[in-house]
Amino acid sequence: MKSRADLRGKLKDLFDKQRVGVLSTQQRNRPYASLVAFAVTDDLKSFVFATPRTTRKYSNIMSSKRAALLIDNRSNRMSDFRRAMAVTAVGTVRELRKSGKSRLIRLYTDKNSHLEDFIKSPTCAVLCLEAETLHIVDRFQHVVELHLST
Repeated sequence: MKSRADLRGKLKDLFDKQRVGVLSTQQRNRPYASLVAFAVTDDLKSFVFATPRTTRKYSNIMSSKRAALLIDNRSNRMSDFRRAMAVTAVGTVRELRKSGKSRLIRLYTDKNSHLEDFIKSPTCAVLCLEAETLHIVDRFQHVVELHLST
């Protein structure tokens, strides 16, 4: 990649095209991974997702606010070794207050309109991972770490 702007454009394209990522949480040093639908802000710092409050991932987040979200574009073909890109956003998770005026919730429902009724449920939590670092793996072994200013 030629510049930071090129990298941000490539990341934005990946995040816009992909609908599901792998959320990694932990509780008492026991890791846990789960699939979540997500949306990300234009500055690539805030990753929004939702889950029922009865899930293990929610319990883990309430126990330890630190989490990681992996988003990739693999196709499960040999060409992935040359072409696939994976990004791990690492940061702290906070629960969003449900409000009709919430820009982040609107961002999430715009991308995931099929989940609008799901997030309106009183048992559903809408969460936001505030990324501090993006770990980017591109072309199999090309690794870049992007530190996001807060």
